[in-house]
Amino acid sequence: MPHTLSRHEAAPQTSRSREPDGESASSVTIPVELNVNGQHYAFALDPRTTLLDALREYLHLTGTKKGCDHGQCGACTVHVNGRRVNACLSLAATHADDTITTIEGVGEPDALHPMQAAFVECDGYQCGYCTSGQIMSALALLDEAVGPDDADVREAMSGNLCRCGAYQNIVAAIQSVRGKR
Repeated sequence: MPHTLSRHEAAPQTSRSREPDGESASSVTIPVELNVNGQHYAFALDPRTTLLDALREYLHLTGTKKGCDHGQCGACTVHVNGRRVNACLSLAATHADDTITTIEGVGEPDALHPMQAAFVECDGYQCGYCTSGQIMSALALLDEAVGPDDADVREAMSGNLCRCGAYQNIVAAIQSVRGKR
């Protein structure tokens, strides 16, 4: 049985927005059901709502970050059916039959996933803003055909930017987990 969000949690059934020419336009919502981190949710969303905005604004899962909002930085990386996806480029309504995993669905504070622990051990973060997207991409990389060298890992992670420049430590964290598999 899906968890139906209350009126305070869910988007209103209709909303008013302004068109560029100043005219009001009515925005219709559609029913959307999502399976996120093993829980089912049902709510009404504007059909243009991105998966990123549904996760952050409606489900309050703020570990997935809004970086560039153009699919260029990878801060919003989540898993959809085990594959990494930039949530800012994907419409929530298209994922009704999918299994979505966010950083909140990986490990627990007292029982970190090995990749999360490796990021801590290798100092694979500085400001931390990109870290959840980096970890989600790194986890997906473990199941992808990626060569063994650091250069192969850097190429596979090239869709995730770190403005602090912790790339060497990120690669070290990923390689340490890959070496233990």
